[in-house]
Amino acid sequence: MKEIFIFIAIFLLGFFMCLLITFVYNDVEMPLRIGEVSIVEPSVSPGDWIKEEQIAIYENAIVIDIEGASLSRYAATGSMKPVLDAESNGIRIVPENEEQVEVGDIVTFEKNGELIIHRIIEKGIDEQGTYFITKGDKNNVTDGKIRFKDIKYVTIAIIY
Repeated sequence: MKEIFIFIAIFLLGFFMCLLITFVYNDVEMPLRIGEVSIVEPSVSPGDWIKEEQIAIYENAIVIDIEGASLSRYAATGSMKPVLDAESNGIRIVPENEEQVEVGDIVTFEKNGELIIHRIIEKGIDEQGTYFITKGDKNNVTDGKIRFKDIKYVTIAIIY
């Protein structure tokens, strides 16, 4: 009998916590993670480049007010799956300075004459100044250090 009472108490506590969370986060979508996933997950999310007041939603259109934005498309390399791949369209901007670019951001940079799009996993300072270490979400190795001068774009939105 005691075990049943404890079970009911735990169930009710969980139920009321769910109600509280629903009340507090009324209009916010919350991701749910159960167990481990088989993909390599980024440890940090991209920065908040688009503020809510920059987005206007109409009956038949969505307008995002971003100065200097351009559309990007991606090669089917698979290095950034499932976040983006050849069927994705991205919105990108040219960053103004290295302070804007943070760990978690997805950047397009030039290396050996090619444009590569990967996530920043580390930002630091060495004898040459600020550096960034990037890696594809599905890759096991990093791209090494890159500099701000190599970063061409920051992806600020992905449209599926």
